[in-house]
Amino acid sequence: MAEMGSKGVTAGKIASNVQKKLTRAQEKVLQKLGKADETKDEQFEQCVQNFNKQLTEGTRLQKDLRTYLASVKAMHEASKKLNECLQEMYEPDWPGRDEANKIAENNDLLWLDYHQKLVDQALLTMDTYLGQFPDIKSRIAKRGRKLVDYDSARHHYESLQTAKKKDEAKIAKAEEELIKAQKVFEEMNVDLQEELPSLWNSRVGFYVNTFQSIAGLEENFHKEMSKLNQNLNDVLVSLEKQHGSNTFTVKAQPRKKTKLLSRLLRKKNSDNAPAKGNKSPSPPPDGSPAATPEIRVNHEPEPPSSATAGASLPKSPSQSSLPAVVVETFSATVNGTVEGGSGAGRLDLPPGFMFKVQAQHDYVATDTDELQLKAGDVVLVIPFQNPEEQDEGWLMGVKESDWNQHKELEKCRGVFPENFTERVQ
Repeated sequence: MAEMGSKGVTAGKIASNVQKKLTRAQEKVLQKLGKADETKDEQFEQCVQNFNKQLTEGTRLQKDLRTYLASVKAMHEASKKLNECLQEMYEPDWPGRDEANKIAENNDLLWLDYHQKLVDQALLTMDTYLGQFPDIKSRIAKRGRKLVDYDSARHHYESLQTAKKKDEAKIAKAEEELIKAQKVFEEMNVDLQEELPSLWNSRVGFYVNTFQSIAGLEENFHKEMSKLNQNLNDVLVSLEKQHGSNTFTVKAQPRKKTKLLSRLLRKKNSDNAPAKGNKSPSPPPDGSPAATPEIRVNHEPEPPSSATAGASLPKSPSQSSLPAVVVETFSATVNGTVEGGSGAGRLDLPPGFMFKVQAQHDYVATDTDELQLKAGDVVLVIPFQNPEEQDEGWLMGVKESDWNQHKELEKCRGVFPENFTERVQ
């Protein structure tokens, strides 16, 4: 009997819940169709909007914080591997081996401590903060259902009162259900009306505390890490002093001359018999399409007249078909200025001058078309006559001292490794 009673209660509750869902669905349809009015609370709706915004922001912050922690962990692993590599390479007879190992151990401990403090003071606090949202979200949804129940009970009561044939018993029962529905709704509504604004305002203090914790932890971490890095630097300086004769020598990037460059060099050597060390390709012979690019020639210094200033040579019919880079690079070989070039109008700089570099290391030329450099030499960088000749990591230029003395590119220019120099202008 007890089982039957229990099953009966359960079945009755299920039926009641199903009936409530049907009644709510019917009420929502009538409200959407405009056949039933809906109780509105704009102030509460604003609170719900704020709640949803706050939840979205908090969820994003939690996700980004977890990503940050994963990055810290990955950086820790990378730092640990790097230090292990140093420990394995550090030979027993080198000074500072024990100090380097101790620094590596402290480095590892510092990363572990930083990660753990981030978890304790930021991530766990973040999880606690977001932990309150699911319950409130559920209560907001329930409050919405109870509001529909209240509106439905109100409409049912009003319809019975306005009916032509009134049934007092049904009206009394409907009024009782209305009062009950109103009471349940208002209790939930009052609680949420108090909690939602308070929760919304709490976000400011939470964000401040969270980011202050992260910033403070990161600041302390980098201070301590900076000390360890300085100590490691001191150890390596000591090693360098003991083995100063075996310091690493800077090397130039290997050159890979193209087939085109080789052909041009062979053609120049056979046709023009250039001076030793000059491997720059000669201008094309007269009559070829590349022999007549538009150039501007500066004659020997004399006061220019308005009629002659800026005069250009006439274009040949084939010039318009030339690539712009051929016109620009070939015109740089003329003893004058290039139309639109960065060295235009400056007789103290080579044609096409782009910028200056200063040699940081000595460089011994290994080919006749290379510049011999001493640390401190200033080189005026100019473009290659043919960009296809330029190897990666190499520049074309003329030493400033040679240019000031000779003013002739053919005698002075050459290529040099870029990584041996530093730009100064």
